[in-house]
Amino acid sequence: MKYALIGCGRIAVNHIKAALNNKLDIISVCDIDLSHIDVLFEKTKFKDVYESKNVNIYIDYKEMIEKCPEIELVAIATDSGIHAEIAKYCIKKGKNVIIEKPMAMSMSDCEEIIELAKEYNVKVSVCHQNRFNLAIQEMRKALETGRFGKISHGSINVRWNRGKDYYDQASWRGKWESDGGCLFNQCIHGIDLLRWMMNDEVDEVYGVTKQQFHHYIECEDIGMAVIKFKNGAIGTIEGTVNVFKENLEETLYLFGEKGTCKIGGKSTNNIDFWNFSDCAIDDDKNKNLQEETSNVYGNGHTALYADVIDAIKNDRKPYVDAVAGRNAVEMILAIYKSSYTGQPVKLPLKNVASIDFIGMF
Repeated sequence: MKYALIGCGRIAVNHIKAALNNKLDIISVCDIDLSHIDVLFEKTKFKDVYESKNVNIYIDYKEMIEKCPEIELVAIATDSGIHAEIAKYCIKKGKNVIIEKPMAMSMSDCEEIIELAKEYNVKVSVCHQNRFNLAIQEMRKALETGRFGKISHGSINVRWNRGKDYYDQASWRGKWESDGGCLFNQCIHGIDLLRWMMNDEVDEVYGVTKQQFHHYIECEDIGMAVIKFKNGAIGTIEGTVNVFKENLEETLYLFGEKGTCKIGGKSTNNIDFWNFSDCAIDDDKNKNLQEETSNVYGNGHTALYADVIDAIKNDRKPYVDAVAGRNAVEMILAIYKSSYTGQPVKLPLKNVASIDFIGMF
């Protein structure tokens, strides 16, 4: 399957590795800054691919799509603010798309991407790769087989560190139009997991965001929320980049009538607590499950790519589809709106965008 990557910055290493692991035919890469591609060469085996094959390099994604009509799958790993613009262009050209999180910065763009994917009959997946973590898959299996019983509540805590040097690496970071704050950039994977585990249906969101230490950015450096789910469960969210002096944890809790699970590690990659009223063959293994990762992005990109490739070949919905991407964006925009208005926000959310909150701090 012929593949192209748009955006060759920090996360692109994971995309190229996933493409290579899945034996995709990488025919084009694109970035407005060619130095990013040089760095990508050094961090992956992509340099060997480039030197052995005729891989095209572009600085204009539209030119790349026009000149390489054979492309079947495009990954978009640019700054967040232009994900939707690029995705819509590629979809209209009949390309299947993997979009880095967040899918978009507005509800209208999310809804348009979903509708365009249907209209042009292409597959769209959003890169919430932590759904493929071994620990997360075990929690999901226990949930789907009813081992938790009735769910009482759950929480996600993303307690990380990001300093000025991080924001100085790219001009788009920490801005309402192009990035959002810690909820959009760092916490969105955990928010996706919490909503997914709670069956996606949300009634009401009450959130508070603050800018405590990062006064050189536009957005929040801490956000907290209480979520009322339609199944009667309650959820809490804590996302921050204010942890001194390094990343502490990304921890997901799920509490049910018949089971309790805590998934921890730096990217929800370890099972820290696993206890159920019944017994299953994998319980002893799961109580000590730890998945080694080289960074906070985890290992899920390769599995997500494999799923998208299979979805294209077998004409089925991807495991993490555009609706999943929309749902995560909706949760964050609802928290922003609640914090901005001081009132709980009912879902579904309509006509809300990150730029609505310019000047909040």
